[in-house]
Amino acid sequence: MRVKLGGQWVADSEDVVLLHEPGRYPVAYFPVADVAEGVLQPEGRSTNHREFGATAWFTVRSGGQEAPRAAWQYTGLPAYADVLRDRVAFAWRAMEAFYEEDERIVGHAADQYHRIDIRRTSRHLVVRDGDRLIAETHRPFVLYESGFAPRWYLPREDIDETALKPVEGQTFCPYKGLADYYDIGEHPRAAWVYAEAWPEVDAVADWVSFEPDHVEVTLDGCRLTLEPGQTVVAHGIDRGLDPEELRTR
Repeated sequence: MRVKLGGQWVADSEDVVLLHEPGRYPVAYFPVADVAEGVLQPEGRSTNHREFGATAWFTVRSGGQEAPRAAWQYTGLPAYADVLRDRVAFAWRAMEAFYEEDERIVGHAADQYHRIDIRRTSRHLVVRDGDRLIAETHRPFVLYESGFAPRWYLPREDIDETALKPVEGQTFCPYKGLADYYDIGEHPRAAWVYAEAWPEVDAVADWVSFEPDHVEVTLDGCRLTLEPGQTVVAHGIDRGLDPEELRTR
C-alpha cells in the first residue's frame, strides 16, 4: 500500500495494519520505517485517544506541498494495542491519493469484513406514490450489504420512468460506485440508480431502488419501512466519500 502527496510517494509498505473501530471506516497504519525521510514534521502538540492514549500529530511535506495535521502516531499505547507501535496513519482527505499496488483506492481502505451479495427473486414488489403506480415487478434483485438492511432493485422495463425526475447531486459508495437520484412527485431523492455500477455489483447496474420512507413500497403485499441500518451514517472529518475523488481515479 502506498500514499502520495505532491506527486511523490510519502509511504510505501508491504506491512500495513488496518485498524477497524466500531462505526468507522478502516484506517491504514504504516511502519514509520516505511515513510519517506523528512516528510513528517512534528507539530509539537498531542491529543488523547480514549482507547490508545497520547497521540502525536504531524504536518506532511512532499513535492512542494504541505498538509498540516495530516498524520498521527499513538505514543502512549496500552499493551493490547502494541501492534500499532511505531506506526503512523495519514488523513485520507489531506493526501493526494492512496494506492494498493498500482490501483488507486477511493473512499477508504478495503474492508475485508464488508460483503455484498445480490440475489434474484420472483417476489412481487410494487411502488406507489399515492394512487399512482410507479413500478411493479416479479423479478427484482435484492442486495444484501454488511451493516445495511436489504435493498430492492427493479429493472427499468417495469418502472413508469415518467414518474422519475432526475436531480443534481451524486453520492459515492466505495463498493458500488456513483449513485444518481430521482425525485418522485413531491418526494425528493426518493429513488436512486448506479448507472455504471462497479463490476463487483454489475447485476444491479442501471436498476432503480426506492426509499420506503419516501414512497410506498410493498413486497408480497407487506409494506416496507425504513429499518435500522438503512440510514447512512455520517462519514466523519476524515472520510468525505466525495464523488470528485472517484472521477479523478
